[in-house]
Amino acid sequence: MKLSKQIMAMAHSPVKKYYVYANRAKMRGKKIYHLNIGQPDIKTPPEFMEAVRSFDEDVLAYSASEGMTETIDAQRRYYRRYHMDYSRSEIIITNGGSEALLFAMACIINPGDEIIIPEPYYTNYNLFTGIYGGKIVPVTTKAEEGYHYADKNKLKKAISPKTKAICLCNPGNPTGTALSKDEMKMICGLAVEHDFFIIADEVYREFCYDTDEILSFGQFEEASQNVIITDSISKRFSACGARIGSMATKNKDVYENAMKLAQARLCCPTLDQIGAVTLYDLPKDFFDKTKAEYNHRRNVAYHALQKIEGIVCEKPRGAFYITCKLPVKDAEDFLIWMLDDFEDRGESTMFVPAEGFYGTPGLGRDEIRLAYVLNEKDLLRGIELIKLGLKEYRR
Repeated sequence: MKLSKQIMAMAHSPVKKYYVYANRAKMRGKKIYHLNIGQPDIKTPPEFMEAVRSFDEDVLAYSASEGMTETIDAQRRYYRRYHMDYSRSEIIITNGGSEALLFAMACIINPGDEIIIPEPYYTNYNLFTGIYGGKIVPVTTKAEEGYHYADKNKLKKAISPKTKAICLCNPGNPTGTALSKDEMKMICGLAVEHDFFIIADEVYREFCYDTDEILSFGQFEEASQNVIITDSISKRFSACGARIGSMATKNKDVYENAMKLAQARLCCPTLDQIGAVTLYDLPKDFFDKTKAEYNHRRNVAYHALQKIEGIVCEKPRGAFYITCKLPVKDAEDFLIWMLDDFEDRGESTMFVPAEGFYGTPGLGRDEIRLAYVLNEKDLLRGIELIKLGLKEYRR
């Protein structure tokens, strides 16, 4: 029996597919520093656990397909902090940010439609676009330029009669690029002028390190009918295992049709939604402390990498990733060698080869993404191992 062409054409996750090598190394007794995945080590706020423990209903029933009213209202209160006013009928609670992206893509893409995405980009965009027959039009960026993509002329060249949306992760995974208010306004202007959607993946919203201003595409009234915000509690609250995200839009057609998908999958986990209410209601100083910690780690990682001969990288402005160019021809081969053949005092480091974050064949082969989600000591040791590994690998 044959499987579908769609599933056969899909690639394995470039983040997950190397775990076989890491697990093999661990079985041999090697300690691995995981700089490969955005799993924060910051403690999940205890309010989440307390809310789940306090659940005292006799039956764990389905919740509403659009999400529990309490969860939606908590997110509305959170958005109002940042001058965004969404009604209950403009937010759908989803199973993580990934489902929100799936809903958004399903609502707008016809086979052959084009989605503009700056590359390198979050790899699931490939999967979500391809499921519905869409085509990614990559806007290529360079390490030497800090992966900056908000150039009006560059973006206009990517627009065609088939353009259905621009999909942006802001601040960005995997590059840490963050847009300014003027750049966001420019993108909104292009979307309105050329009549396409903005899918704004804003799961790292609070983690912009060179400004105190929290920005969102939901703040631009002139593009309110174009904007679809996908969101999640995973990163900002260090609650990756609680699969609660959301899709927010003022476009009634998008909302009403996304509800068809929400109803088809019945509901999101009730207990996770109960916990999420407490997270959205946390005071602002929670973000201040968390942001300060990631900012410190960003500076530590950047300065450590700058000391490695041959590495090219700019200081990221947001999220908790840094992508850089290595003095090697093939970062994947280097990673596998690091896990299989290299160790220093029984230790090595895992990172992600960046080629899988590109849509253009051949690009990113000499680049890697690191996640600065470990404490300072482990972060420095992980980068030191890359430095030592490069020295030995290049002999």
